[in-house]
Amino acid sequence: MNSHFTGTGKQLVTDFYYNNGFSELSLETKKTTVQQRKQHEASGKDAEDESRLPALEAAYSSILRGLGEDTDRQGLLRTPLRAAKAMQFLTKGYHEDVYDILNDAIFDEDHDEIVIVKDIEMFSLCEHHLVPFFGRVHIGYLPNKKVVGLSKLARIVEMYSRRLQGKNGRGLTQIYIHIQERLTKQIAMAISEALQPAGVAVVIEAAHMCMVMRGVQKMNSRTVTSCMLGVFREDPKTREEFLRLTKTA
Repeated sequence: MNSHFTGTGKQLVTDFYYNNGFSELSLETKKTTVQQRKQHEASGKDAEDESRLPALEAAYSSILRGLGEDTDRQGLLRTPLRAAKAMQFLTKGYHEDVYDILNDAIFDEDHDEIVIVKDIEMFSLCEHHLVPFFGRVHIGYLPNKKVVGLSKLARIVEMYSRRLQGKNGRGLTQIYIHIQERLTKQIAMAISEALQPAGVAVVIEAAHMCMVMRGVQKMNSRTVTSCMLGVFREDPKTREEFLRLTKTA
C-alpha cells in the first residue's frame, strides 16, 4: 500500500511492505531522502541570500547618506551589511513553505474537541513603513480525524509573519499578505487547507510601531483581528468557547 503527499514539483512517498502477514514500515530511506532534499534547498537559499547581500548593503549605504550621515565613520562602517543581514532574517519566511513545515507532523486521530494554542509570540514588519508590529496569536481548530503537532502551528505563524507580502505555498489558495488583517486570514487558510478540519479560528492582537513611533504616536494602542472559518463562523457557541478560552485576564 502506498500513501502519497504531493505538491508542485515535490512528492513525499511512504511505502508499506507486507511480509508473512505483518506490515514492515520502510521509512528510513524516505526520511533520508527528505532530509537530503531539505539540506540541498537550504544550501540554495543561503547562496541566494549571499548573492543579494551586496545590493542590500549598497541600498542601506544610500539611505544613510541620504540622511546626511557619513558612512565612513567608525560606528557606521559595518552598519549597511549588518542591516542587510537583519532584513534578510526578518523576511526569511519567503524561503519557507507550509508543506515543508508540516511535513510528517499530521496524524490520524479521532479527537472531536477544540485544540487551542494561544499566546504565540509574533513579530513582523508593516509593509507600509517597514517598521515592526508585534503581539500574540491565538489559534484554535476543531479536528476532522486529523491533528497536527502543536509546535507546527507556531512555526506557521513564524513563517507568514516573516514576510512583507507573499502567497501561500504550493497548492494553497493565493492570498497576499499586506497587513495584520490579511496575515490573520492567511494563517487560518493555511491550517484549514492543510488539515481540512471542521473549523479554524485565529485571533491576532498586536502593537504597531507605525502608530507608536510615528504618526499619531499612541503608546497603548492595540489592533485585534480575527478570522473564523467553518464551525467557528457558523456556530456562535463554538466561536464563544474559543474566544472565552483564549481570553487573557
